[in-house]
Amino acid sequence: MDPHEIEDTSDWLGCPTELQTCRHFLRMYENEIQELNLQLRKAREDIFGLVQMHADVSTERDRLRAELNRVTEENSELSGRVRSRLLISDQRDHLFRENQRLLKEKRDRG
Repeated sequence: MDPHEIEDTSDWLGCPTELQTCRHFLRMYENEIQELNLQLRKAREDIFGLVQMHADVSTERDRLRAELNRVTEENSELSGRVRSRLLISDQRDHLFRENQRLLKEKRDRG
């Protein structure tokens, strides 16, 4: 028996030929590429969703920032009004006390 014949396993039962092995690997690669394409499509959809969420949140942020600026201005205006009214109240209290003092002096003299 020739030693080369011992190493030739191509005709063994259950042993695939080189063509069958290539076809098998081709199907494996096709399946893997198909799976990767599905994953890529899903990743692109996820990215698109995230970009859309970012745009929505940015719009909301800008709206809230404008609202905050408006409320801050309103607060400043109202604080100024409160300070004015407190000053007027202090002046009124001072004039009331001064008036009471003058009335007391008048009563004491007369």
